Amino acid sequence: MDWLKTSARIMIVSDLDHTMVDHHDPENLSLLRFNALWESNYRHDSLLVFSTGRSPTLYKQLRKEKPMLTPDITIMSVGTEITYGIAMVPDNGWVEILNQKWDRNIVLEETHKFPELKLQSETEQRPHKVSFYVDKSKAQEVMKALSEKLENRGMNVKIIYSGGMDLDILPQGAGKGQALAYLLQKFKKEGKPPKNTLVCGDSGNDAELFSIPEVHGVMVSNAQEELLQWHTENAKNNPKIIHAAERCAGGIIQAIGHFGLGPNISPRDVAETADNHLEDAGPAHEVIKFNFFCEKWRRAEIEQCDMYIESLKASCDPAGSFVHPSGVEQCLHDGISALKKTYGDKQGKGYRVWVDRVLSSKISSDTWLVKFVKWEILGEEQQSRICTAILTSEEVNGLRTYVWAHLHETWSEGSGAIDNGVWLM
Repeated sequence: MDWLKTSARIMIVSDLDHTMVDHHDPENLSLLRFNALWESNYRHDSLLVFSTGRSPTLYKQLRKEKPMLTPDITIMSVGTEITYGIAMVPDNGWVEILNQKWDRNIVLEETHKFPELKLQSETEQRPHKVSFYVDKSKAQEVMKALSEKLENRGMNVKIIYSGGMDLDILPQGAGKGQALAYLLQKFKKEGKPPKNTLVCGDSGNDAELFSIPEVHGVMVSNAQEELLQWHTENAKNNPKIIHAAERCAGGIIQAIGHFGLGPNISPRDVAETADNHLEDAGPAHEVIKFNFFCEKWRRAEIEQCDMYIESLKASCDPAGSFVHPSGVEQCLHDGISALKKTYGDKQGKGYRVWVDRVLSSKISSDTWLVKFVKWEILGEEQQSRICTAILTSEEVNGLRTYVWAHLHETWSEGSGAIDNGVWLM
């Protein structure tokens, strides 16, 4: 976290399944809208936190299936594991806290006495979490009896029921809310608490997130009955918590605007493509805009018009160069000319492009070094490239424009070309 030298402008803490990720949207449109908004406007000075009930195994599996960004912090296994960055470095201080008054063997011994409980898969059993399935009609009765038995054994635990079927047993000090409170306290001690925090959820195991006093909260429109009931009983008159009108990541975008936390217009929501003009968000916005245009071009979602290609060429230095992951170097203008021939070649094939971890640094008065990861998905196959770009900027008629001077791409580890038929920027 050392790269963020001051307080985060905003820290978004979001559940994944049915909150950030909409499993009923095969096109992943709301997630892609959020991705573009975050990378364009927030990545450089804010924090993205994923808080999920998934174990590390299932979390990594989800990342292979959906066009997800890399969070700054990952809270997994219903708040029992906290890790940092792309390397997912564990927070050992949090582990020490959870070890207090916790004996996993006693939990297993007592739960074995309840035939209503069906143990979840081995991947979901974690050092500080024991997870079961239980029928909704029996859940409350089982939870009450189990709580008494564990208390009699001297165990200080928390039992969380969510999704109409999942029952998790954790140390009393664990949970999504406690993990967030721990992080906020940690940032406060370091002298850089987030200026604003927005928590986002859809189910019962997210309720604790909304209990943190200083946060804003959004229950997405598709929130489950258990979370809406909690809200009615505990926070109905709290103006800092809203029930969004939009599903999943769309509801998160809506909440950013509702609470006035920052820009909430995604580059994917702007009608123009080749030369749209949002309020200048810096070179990151130029990167998102360029790659979004390429996606729409290959999906044939815009008119096949030479004007668009010429506009792209105008945004590139005529002497600029492009290094393909294969090692082949060519003129930027030649790369754009190659794009012209690919119009509609991914139409109806589930093709999407998104960028991740966009970070830019000013290396002179008008020159930027931009590093990012470009992802492409085609059906169920993903591949990514690590990209380094040099952009120059100038102000024209009151608007700052950016010109690509160089782009160098290499395959990410484990990636390779989805389509070797053409070399494209």
